[in-house]
Parts: sequence; C-alpha cells; structure tokens
Amino acid sequence: MAKRLLVAYGLWALGGPLGLHHVYLGRDSHALLWLLTLGGFGGGWLWDFWHLPSWVAAANGAGAPGDRGGTVPALSPLRLVGQVTVGMYFGLVAALGLPWVPALLAQPLAVGLGVQLVSSVGDQTAEAPHTLAAAFLASLLFQGRVLAVLPTSLAASIAAQRHRRYKPRRMPQPRLAARLYHLGLACLAFAAPLACRGLCGAAGLLGTLLALPRATTELLLLPLRASWLLAEVLGFAGGCPARESGAGFEPSGWSERQQRAYEVLGLPVGSSAEDVHRSYRELVKVWHPDHNRHRAEEAERRFIALQEAYEELAGPRR
Repeated sequence: MAKRLLVAYGLWALGGPLGLHHVYLGRDSHALLWLLTLGGFGGGWLWDFWHLPSWVAAANGAGAPGDRGGTVPALSPLRLVGQVTVGMYFGLVAALGLPWVPALLAQPLAVGLGVQLVSSVGDQTAEAPHTLAAAFLASLLFQGRVLAVLPTSLAASIAAQRHRRYKPRRMPQPRLAARLYHLGLACLAFAAPLACRGLCGAAGLLGTLLALPRATTELLLLPLRASWLLAEVLGFAGGCPARESGAGFEPSGWSERQQRAYEVLGLPVGSSAEDVHRSYRELVKVWHPDHNRHRAEEAERRFIALQEAYEELAGPRR
C-alpha cells in the first residue's frame, strides 16, 4: 500500500515524539528510539520534518538502491553522537531502575542495547555482538561505576561504527499487529524497572504520610507530658505505689514506650531479656538497609525503630 506524504506529516504533528510517522513508514527501529527518548529528546522530532518526503519516497520504493553487496556505509558523525548520547541515557536509566542488579551486568547491557538501537535506525545496522562486547569490556575496566557510562557508551559506539553495514534489501515486513506487539514489549521492558522503582518510592512516601498524624499528636502532647513529669518531680502530683514503697519507679510515659518497644520487636509484654535480644537480632537482619535497597526508606524507618526499641528494653537490664 502506497504511503502518502500528507498522512505522514499528520502523524508527525499528532504523535511525532512517539514515532507514529515512523511506524506508518515501516521504520520500526526509529519508532522505538523515538518512543523511548520522546522524539530524540525533542530535537529529533523537529529534525524529522525535513526528511519526511525522502522517507515516504523510500517507503514507496522510489529510488531504492539495488544490492549494495559488501559496501560499508559512510561514517556519520551525527549517528555517532546519537549512539553515545542514547547509550549514556540507557545506562543511567538502568542504574536508576535496576539498583538490585549488579552494575557490571545491567549497565553495559543497557548501554550496548542503546547504541545498537541507534545503529539500526534507517537502512543501516551494526554487529550486535561486537557492540555488546565492547560495552562489557569498557564497563569492566571502570568496575561498573555510574560515571563509567560515558567511556562505556563511547567504546560501544566506536565498535558499532567499525562494524556498520547496510541492512538487506527487500526483506518481508511483518504485519502491523506483530510490529506493534514487538514495540510494546520493548517499551514494557524499558519502563517496567522505572515503574517498579517509582511504586516503591510512592509506598515509602505513603508510609511517611500515614505516620504524620501520630507524630503530630505526640508533638502536641509533649508539653503536657513534660508538665506532668515536672509536677511529679516537684511533688505536686502523686507518685505511683512503687515509688512510695521505696522501690525504683518509672513515669507513666515510660511504660507506654516499653509496650510500644515490645510491639516493634513482636514480643509479648514482659518477655525475657533473651527473647528481646533474639528477636532484635533476627529483625535487624531482615530490615537492614543494605539488604533492602529496593525499599530503602521503609527499611531505614524500621531499622531505627528496632534500635530504639532494643535500647528501651535492653538498656535498663545492662
């Protein structure tokens, strides 16, 4: 079916940053790149305006070159810059969305895939094994640090340029439904880690918001409790029977804190020191922040609560 220039410009205007005009013209690699970068970070979408006529003509088979044999495409500085930029972008997204995956695995893989995606735009492509191998070797030299995305992306881009080639001509194109399915899977693989990280952050924020009313109540009652404690110390308020008999006593506020400490440690009130110590050690291993990087805020809050509860219950015994 012949492609129309007017339709291509309409799709460019309505959904250009999402690559709709590239989907219409059968340029799926370009469409995926635009989907993941929102039109080449905006600038690529505007650049497409001048190239739509030639792309429509190529999609209709006008002026299509024949078999180019083993010829190598000319070196494109613009494509090289795009490879380095998108490779760095993919590497940073992997570091942000996959913090629990070793950096030596997630970062070079993401960088290599980003460089390979830019290499496959248009009628060109590159040898993916060489691109990924260069990315992994460069990342290994820099030990997977976040700042290594630049040299890793540069090394992968140079390898892709050295092994660039033209795509085979006149390959049968899958049906539109299959193409959209593959594009959707690629977008899901890119966005799922970021969405998961965002949900974890939202859950931590929600827990903090839910704890605000209790913290506000405690803050408002603090002057009243301080006044009551001062009155007891000065003798204006009656003490508990334990104090009158000469035994050591604790203000009423302390018993509430102890009950709360037992709840945090998951123990009944009055448990032995051994039970307190055992429960504390087990829960600290579970909620240590180093073991819960995907929910760091919640783990830090639980870890601090366990420390305070243990000091409340085990401190007097020591």
